[in-house]
Parts: sequence; structure tokens; C-alpha cells
Amino acid sequence: MVASLGAVALALKAGLRLRRSRFGREPRTPDLLRAHLRVAKPAIALICVGFVAGPISSAWLRNWTPFATFHAWIGAVAVGLFLAVAVLGWRLEHGRGRPLEAHAMLAGLAVLAAAVAVVAGMVLLP
Repeated sequence: MVASLGAVALALKAGLRLRRSRFGREPRTPDLLRAHLRVAKPAIALICVGFVAGPISSAWLRNWTPFATFHAWIGAVAVGLFLAVAVLGWRLEHGRGRPLEAHAMLAGLAVLAAAVAVVAGMVLLP
């Protein structure tokens, strides 16, 4: 999950550069969008893999009941938000509407939820 959160941080950084260029505070180049997409798509995939692996490892390796912790539930919220961000991003990429503000707002909420999940998961470490 650390690698996936690192990828999310890079996608967020690239997304913020895109946003600054849209508002004219940074030069707009086609490389900005490519950089964002190049990192964001694998980041979402890694987040989903980590989310699926979490309950499996908690049940199999630690004999815990899956989804018995706050960490699991806030992680589920974070994954749901990341998936919503991915859907809006896909719509933007394919020209199906311009949900830029919703995409940005949900991405911020997803990162915030992921940060809370990280903090909540610290007490679960061995």
C-alpha cells in the first residue's frame, strides 16, 4: 500500500499542475495530461489490489475478522472515492462531459480518506 499511496501522491502532484495550467498560472503542455494519466491509472489499480488484499491477509495471516476495524471501513470509503475519481477521469479523458471540479474535489476527498486510513492502520501494525 505504501507504493500505491506514493503513486497517488505523484498523480495528485501532476493533477495539481494541470489545474494550475488551466487557471493560467503555469504553461500548458500536452505532457502534463500524459504525466497525470501515466501515474493515475496504475495508482488506482494498485489501490484496488491493496484493498482486496487487505481483508484476505487479515483473515488468512492474522486470523482476524475482515472489516472489523475502523481502518477497513475508512479504507472502503477511500477506495469508493478513488473509483469515483477514476470514473470521472475516464469521462474527462474520453470527452464525455467536463466534470473537472467534481473530479478534483473527489480526488482531494479520496486522498484525505486515504490519509485517515493510514493513521487508523498504524495501531494494527505488529
